[in-house]
Amino acid sequence: MKHFLELVSDCLTEVREIMPWDLEERLQENPDLLIVDVREPYEYQAMHIAGSLNVPRGILESACEWDYEETEPELVEARSREVVVVCRSGYRSVLAAHSMQLLGYTNVSSLKTGLRGWKDYEQPLVDDAGTDVDLDNAD
Repeated sequence: MKHFLELVSDCLTEVREIMPWDLEERLQENPDLLIVDVREPYEYQAMHIAGSLNVPRGILESACEWDYEETEPELVEARSREVVVVCRSGYRSVLAAHSMQLLGYTNVSSLKTGLRGWKDYEQPLVDDAGTDVDLDNAD
């Protein structure tokens, strides 16, 4: 039996990770980049990267396909777009990026260190109202 971090580690042999400064650069170079936040809705409402798409990890695979209640059209049509998957610490995003690769996404990576690292790098996070938030307060 594998433990959670062993599963994440196994997926890292196939999943590319990028650091927060890499994501900042990619956002400047590629305005079409799609950030997929796989945290739960209540986590996303408290804080997220502006413009990111919230698709909870639990429904990700069906959200990536047509004809499901959870279908996210922007996500379904993003198989050839650059996609960066984010979560709070960078573990769920690795698992999600691995699933997306299995589903045919060709340019997907995971944000190493997650939103914690993004905020440590002094990048902005917003709440549902678009107001800047502090990670410590949002937690």
